[in-house]
Amino acid sequence: MININKIIIFILIAIGVISAIIYYGSVQKDEQKFFNFNIKTNQANLEQQQIDSIFKISGIKGDFIVDENTHAYRKLFFELDEKNQSIYDELINNNDKTIVIYPIFTASAYNSPGFYDYYKGQCDYNCLTVPIKLILRAEVGGNGAQILKLLNYKFLSDIDIDKNPDILKKFDKVILLHNEYVTQNEFDAITSHPKVIYLYPNALYGKIDANYDNNTITLIKGHGYPDASIDNGFNWKFDNTHPYEFDRECKNWEFYNIDNGKMLNCFPDEFIYQNPALLKKLRDF
Repeated sequence: MININKIIIFILIAIGVISAIIYYGSVQKDEQKFFNFNIKTNQANLEQQQIDSIFKISGIKGDFIVDENTHAYRKLFFELDEKNQSIYDELINNNDKTIVIYPIFTASAYNSPGFYDYYKGQCDYNCLTVPIKLILRAEVGGNGAQILKLLNYKFLSDIDIDKNPDILKKFDKVILLHNEYVTQNEFDAITSHPKVIYLYPNALYGKIDANYDNNTITLIKGHGYPDASIDNGFNWKFDNTHPYEFDRECKNWEFYNIDNGKMLNCFPDEFIYQNPALLKKLRDF
């Protein structure tokens, strides 16, 4: 005699497995949109004595030169270094319930012409609406994103959160990069999650609107717009832009507690590839 209950349970399990495969497959596919670069083309290696790192570092010739303002290397590409495998074993993420949010909206805002041309007075209000571009940029935590990718962290983007804020409920821990510009949907989803690691200062700073029909974002409020007196577009009490965004050396780095997680007290993009202690603490939170 056929056991109907067993059949129902089997069907439910099958549906769950198929859903998980589809979901994690879509996450992996989404990651490739902004990690799709080829470091083998016109590649130039950086000597270890020039820059300390627990990863192999390379860059595009002429494009990894020391930044004349910060004297730091920018637009770097990272790979695992086999001689440091024992270090990676201590840092690798094996928790599928941890997710990193890649700041697609912020990367788009930093393109030119864009928000920063407006801030500099080089462009009118038209520059406050920009195309959404799925790219990796140094200004938005590009180094940190690459390092976490190498250490087996899974990624979603701002777009995923904005379209489906409840998706964050699937994860026990959320890691933000330099997610400076976010929508109200995304802000609410992140600030209501019980365990968020704000790895970069200046997160959740500017309020934007996303138009997926036109594939654009538009600045609504924040960063001195529409009034010069407005800093944080959400009036968020935990905004840590000043002074921490401007500490790039991270000599006295530490994570401190806020209501829904922890914040780092410096901007780690020129530091994260050198410091296994920070990466281990990030994994173990």
